[in-house]
Amino acid sequence: MPTWRDAIAIAKALPQVEVSTWYGTPGLKVAGKGFARLRTEAEGGLVLMCSLDEKERLLESGEPAYYTTPHYDGFGAIIVNLSKVDRAALRDLIVQSWRIKATPKVRELFQPRGSTMSIRAVRSKPHGRSSRRKT
Repeated sequence: MPTWRDAIAIAKALPQVEVSTWYGTPGLKVAGKGFARLRTEAEGGLVLMCSLDEKERLLESGEPAYYTTPHYDGFGAIIVNLSKVDRAALRDLIVQSWRIKATPKVRELFQPRGSTMSIRAVRSKPHGRSSRRKT
């Protein structure tokens, strides 16, 4: 059974993730944008970003790990019950949520599993360009 600490460990393997707060609860952010939020203990669950199609697919699956509340109706977010979700599924959902909120440049730094590196090396200067910005 995955925990909030497991969710943090999964997320910290992604570029530019910080553990922070989001809407007053523990959260994960990429480049300052929230992509995962642990709801209060009374509310339960981990809120993750997803497309509306993905949300519908997860809810229709009948899996007890996925649910929503009226607050999230019409919004691309799913609530994941950490005590009922498979660790691999949680990892996929965290990566998907991170991708939704990460900038294109940050997304370029991530190499999915199966590649020789999980995160590409960051070049200090783009090829063929000066590092100075035009003003």
